[in-house]
Parts: sequence; structure tokens; C-alpha cells
Amino acid sequence: MDTTPFLHATPATAPWAETVLLVDADHLDRVAFDLIVNFERMLERRIPTGDLCRWLDCAALDGGLRPGNNDVQAVFLHTAAKTGLSHLAPGRFADELDGKAFRDNLGEFSLLSFPVEEVVTPEDFFAQALATLADAAEVKRLVVVADMDRCGADVRRIAAKTDGKDITLLTMEPAAGSGFRQELLGYSLMSALGISSDELR
Repeated sequence: MDTTPFLHATPATAPWAETVLLVDADHLDRVAFDLIVNFERMLERRIPTGDLCRWLDCAALDGGLRPGNNDVQAVFLHTAAKTGLSHLAPGRFADELDGKAFRDNLGEFSLLSFPVEEVVTPEDFFAQALATLADAAEVKRLVVVADMDRCGADVRRIAAKTDGKDITLLTMEPAAGSGFRQELLGYSLMSALGISSDELR
């Protein structure tokens, strides 16, 4: 799949797209690292840095998106100290992700990144972002990658009171609650890391 070159994305001030991926980037990177360590031991080979664009495609498909001329926004929230993803590329927030876009058979993916402001905790920042997207009339589909150990209660509360949106949580373990469905985050990351099902047989 050719996802290069990156193009200039729609400015962040534009209305939200119908499909939005909200990603706790610190959590995503930790899960990718854990998978790399475990599968390198299991498969006895080096696992390369993952393909971020492929992961976004897989995550969007897990969220119910299908090929077409779709507009998708991927919003990466990260702590101020973290300048990029260590295990997925392209991964540098400021110069490789924020304000960039790519197009493939699923549509146009516009990428945005936001550091956590010092006045709030990462958990509150994520919850506020999720609540904003849940309230946005133009957003029809939400795909959420959250650290459920840290902000699961907020995610479940917001999803339970949100009507008219297709919400999918990508998690590593089942999460109880209503107003959302779940897919396993590990599958999309395995695809991005180049780990095939045939290797696991």
C-alpha cells in the first residue's frame, strides 16, 4: 500500500470529519512496544518499526469504515515530554504527523496531534477530547484508543450517554459498558508491525 507522499491536511480549525480516530499516543506506543518484545521472543526474529499508515487503515476498518471517498481524522493526544511515537513510523508529532495527510482506498486521512496542557491531567485531557467529539454533530463514527486502566471510567460514562454515534473501542482486554463495541487493538498493531497469522501457527 502506497501512503506516500504526505500532503498538507485540512487545517485543524475545520469542522470534524464524519469518522474520527481519537488516540492516546503514549498508550498506543506502550502497547506496540510490549507486542514487539513478546513477538520477538516468540518468533525469534526482529520486529521492525511499524507502519503508522497501515495501522490507521486497520483501526479504521475495525471501526466499521469501508473503502470509498471518506474523510477521516486521526487525533493523537500525547504528553508534552513525548515528541513522537517510538515504535510506529512516521511518528514525530510536530513535523511528521500534525497537519499532514495521506490518501488511500479508504479515503483521505488527516492527522492532528495535541500535547497535554499543563493545567490538566492526561486522563482529564483525553476525557475532554472524547466528550467534545461525542457532542460534535458532524462526527458519526468514533474509533477510540484509550488507556482504559487510567481513564476507562470516563470513556464508559461518555459512551453510555452518547446517542447516534458508532463508537468502537480498540482495547487489549474486554471492557464492560454500553454505547460502544470493541475490537482487539493487538490485531491492528500486529498487521502494522508485519506479523502475519501464518507465523503464529
